[in-house]
Amino acid sequence: MPLSTTLRVSPAPTTATAGNTGLWLVMLAQLMLVLDGTVVNVALPHIASDLHFSRADLSWVLNGYALAFGGVLLLGGRIGDVIGRRRTFLLGVAAFTVFSLLGGLATSPLLLVVARALQGLGAAFAAPNVLALITTNAKDDGARNRALALFSAIASMGGALGLILGGILTDAANWRWTLFINVPIGIAILLAVPRFVQETPRRSGRFDALGAVTATGGAVAIVWALLQAADYGWTDARTIGGLALGVVLLVTLAFTELRVEHPLLQPRLLRSASRLSALAAMAATFGGMLAMFFLMVQYLEDVLHLTPLVTGLVFLPMPLSIFVMSRVIPRLVERFGAERLVLGGAILRVVGFLPLTQLDSQTPFGVVIGALLLTGISAGLTFMPLTSLALRDVEPEHAGSASGLFQTMQQLGGAVGLAIVASTFAAFAVPGDFLVGGRAGFVSAAVLSALALAAATGLAFRRRASA
Repeated sequence: MPLSTTLRVSPAPTTATAGNTGLWLVMLAQLMLVLDGTVVNVALPHIASDLHFSRADLSWVLNGYALAFGGVLLLGGRIGDVIGRRRTFLLGVAAFTVFSLLGGLATSPLLLVVARALQGLGAAFAAPNVLALITTNAKDDGARNRALALFSAIASMGGALGLILGGILTDAANWRWTLFINVPIGIAILLAVPRFVQETPRRSGRFDALGAVTATGGAVAIVWALLQAADYGWTDARTIGGLALGVVLLVTLAFTELRVEHPLLQPRLLRSASRLSALAAMAATFGGMLAMFFLMVQYLEDVLHLTPLVTGLVFLPMPLSIFVMSRVIPRLVERFGAERLVLGGAILRVVGFLPLTQLDSQTPFGVVIGALLLTGISAGLTFMPLTSLALRDVEPEHAGSASGLFQTMQQLGGAVGLAIVASTFAAFAVPGDFLVGGRAGFVSAAVLSALALAAATGLAFRRRASA
């Protein structure tokens, strides 16, 4: 059956109530997709014990999802532009739901990682069309900023909420329920969205298959090489070969996008220096945050011997502070400008990460809570302004591609950042002692946050120069 004829659904109602209901439904789907990036994080020690993962391979439970998610997002956004964003969104949610069930039933490391990667594939079709549906249906700039603030709050606090939910489910049942929980939510979204969300007009064009293959292959090769460097060494032929292959594939992607009639990545989207800086800031920010989650969970469970439930609750300051910030951030953007808020958030994040580089078993618990609180406030200050900057001045017909590009940088930044930190952690690890490798990992996470600060500084100076 042709892709363009699947999921034929009747137009949704156009009333304001239906529109608001539709907005909340697609936001629920976005929350589910973001949660899954971290919901298994708290359960990682239990997954490793149950399925016999090695410490180095365990990060693939997170990175398998993030790589497939980030590597195919551009294609998901492009398909949404061509065949309709609601249709593509529903296809993605359906795939995500099915593979969540299969992941929960996995009996080996390979089966779980494959299921997680296929979950990410479904997420890559759904997520860019969530953001595109929001931005193209907003009545005015005010409504657009409010919707983006809600979207950004979900994107930024979803990771922390995933840790909390993961802890609850792991303690109350077992780690498999961190995946099973998606099934009823996914089914409900599939049944309700066609009633309340309108389809968007289709755009003519073809799909850039070579661009999709080179984008995904390049990302996978680079992340694989970074993860294996701790075992093989940075000068090993396999590490160098993986990095070289990734670079070759990404260069091929660049040449492909300049020559094909309907590129996966619109070159015009990369002509804005502000957009490029916003994308770089997002990649480094998300990479540092995802890496911090990965390390902090192990510190809390392996060093402080907290249960999964208590570990998840320790992260509560983050989503609470992000939620509070989401209520005021649209007004702050109007008053101070997006660039200044991004810079302020980047500074707070670096300040919050620095104490984590000195953690030990005697570190006052208030230091941990304070670092998480500062990280939450910084995320609240950063995510919505970065989203707005990345999508500024994008034509409606390219909204899906731009949304896909933004979320690609977010997910691939998270995957690459996690790979760097996990490799650093493994390189310095001492068997039975988390702290030696853990502190080295937190240093590399702080470096990623410093890179985000550098990109944010560039944004602020560029705004001052153009004022």
